Amino acid sequence: MDNFDLIICIVNNGHGSKVLRLAKTQGVKGGTICMGKGTVKSKLLEFLEINDVKKEIVIMVAETENAQNAMLHLRKEFHLDKPNHGIVFSIGLMNFIGSKHYDYVDRKKGLEKKTMHNVIFTIVNKGLAEDVIDAATKAGSKGGTIINARGSGVNEQNLLFSMVIEPEKEVVMIISESDSTEKIVENIRDELNIDKPGNGVMFVSGIKKVYGLK
Repeated sequence: MDNFDLIICIVNNGHGSKVLRLAKTQGVKGGTICMGKGTVKSKLLEFLEINDVKKEIVIMVAETENAQNAMLHLRKEFHLDKPNHGIVFSIGLMNFIGSKHYDYVDRKKGLEKKTMHNVIFTIVNKGLAEDVIDAATKAGSKGGTIINARGSGVNEQNLLFSMVIEPEKEVVMIISESDSTEKIVENIRDELNIDKPGNGVMFVSGIKKVYGLK
């Protein structure tokens, strides 16, 4: 039980609970549903369908075999191999903490292999997510998803990948081809002044497998 994946499934509003129920039949213990919206401006709808469509982002952790089985069932059930139906992908975890179902896991071996796609996460103050999208688009990105990471009260905090996301923050998730990732990251970094304390946080991970990109 030392191989775990992070599964992220993006579907239209109202489908998140169905994703979780199906994933649980394949051994996934549970997950978290976040609200988001698509931001793609391409007429070809190459990524995440239509501008400002409400989305649900389902985040789950599972043993690798169960994760891959769950993804296959999600692809079939939600027709993720067809345009405009959603996307699901998995990331090999180096570590995670906070799950009541598993002990703390730290796994670095085997994650160095180059992948075809990367996922870029940028955490910024509320209102700056669109600036992140614009900076990424200038560098060749085809779009992304904005996750509202606010708690329901001003004193509440959300946890995402064991990171504390303070109220009034937005998380921008962008999938890019590996060859374009560095340019996109550097443009976001420069235009948003990410290096300045308090302006935001970025991290990048390789994607092991992805369905739904056209």
